[in-house]
Amino acid sequence: MSEQSPAEDTREDHADALPEYAERVLEVAERIPPGRVMTYGDVAEWLEEGGPRQVGRVMSLYGGAVPWWRVVRADGMLLPGHELRALAHYRAEGTPLKEAARSAGGHLPRIDMRRARWDGGAGAVGHI
Repeated sequence: MSEQSPAEDTREDHADALPEYAERVLEVAERIPPGRVMTYGDVAEWLEEGGPRQVGRVMSLYGGAVPWWRVVRADGMLLPGHELRALAHYRAEGTPLKEAARSAGGHLPRIDMRRARWDGGAGAVGHI
């Protein structure tokens, strides 16, 4: 997601006006299992449409009604401005994290992308 804040439950408020692409992005976000993540680019690739920026835009506008913390940056950095909320979700779900080095002095962990990344397999039924 971008540095914009995730929308709070806007999906239901704007269900009639929700663009078809946005609906598809949100459906992918809902499929990601707890403790796993997909990058913005992964979601676009899964949909075979758009790119990371388009997915990020959808998540920033409409993502509050889905597990937004499971759609992440490719570098594993936590969403700026929402780090603590996301971190609480990751810890509750058991998402693999790379703890910050002692020399980092208060820096937050990153998502361990090698272990947490989900490819859409194991229970996913084709592309949306």
